[in-house]
Amino acid sequence: MEPRREGYYNAIQIYPWSEGALYQVYAAPGQITDIALEPGETLTGDGPIAAGDTARWIIGDTESGSGIARRVHVLVKPSRADITTNLIIATDRRSYMLELRAGAKPYMPAVAWSYPAQKAGTLRAIATTPAIPAVAARNYRYGLTGDNPPWTPVNVYDDGRRVYVEFPRGIVQGEMPPIFVIGPDGEAEITNSRVYQNVLIVDRLFGAAELRLGAGKRQQTVRIVRTDAGRTDGLWPRLGDSSASKVPNSMQRGGLQP
Repeated sequence: MEPRREGYYNAIQIYPWSEGALYQVYAAPGQITDIALEPGETLTGDGPIAAGDTARWIIGDTESGSGIARRVHVLVKPSRADITTNLIIATDRRSYMLELRAGAKPYMPAVAWSYPAQKAGTLRAIATTPAIPAVAARNYRYGLTGDNPPWTPVNVYDDGRRVYVEFPRGIVQGEMPPIFVIGPDGEAEITNSRVYQNVLIVDRLFGAAELRLGAGKRQQTVRIVRTDAGRTDGLWPRLGDSSASKVPNSMQRGGLQP
């Protein structure tokens, strides 16, 4: 289904919901497109957001509102022009199928849907919030190196399944950098992540990753490296401190380019 001129409300393209339809979303490098779900709708399963090309597309999610007005937003951004992929979003109400296309224009800042009227008396589901692990369940075994921008994380830990990157309170979505996981071959890869308040939740464990914001000479990079120091006091060091584990040469800065 293609966007329609009459389907815009301000900057939002509003598609009519139709089961099984493939919705076209046009994005642009350097811009974020907001895909807004129905208020009260929740993501389901271990991997509710899946894309065919996660190496060249940055994909994450966040929420707005509270209670029955809580709304999930899936955020997508291409790393270059002239690339395409598909995106599947699974929720407690429906499954969305989208085709993402990157180019200079047309660029769609936001996408939403209008839904058929629900039967009277149908209760809207209240979205659940991600569970941030209790302090006792956190593994503080990560160190930092690289630049020291204002958005530098204040805490990084995992619960044995996911990694949680805490940013300074007050950070806004546009200031939060994407995360690139460093693979065994030293290549940086985009990984699925989501945002809850000031916490970036990565749905996997990793040995090393980089947070990057900006481009060219203005790019700021903070590297997160798992040290396995076994700290549980919530005070984790920058790499190079005597309390941090030594980083292998293959993990040193300067060998990776986006």
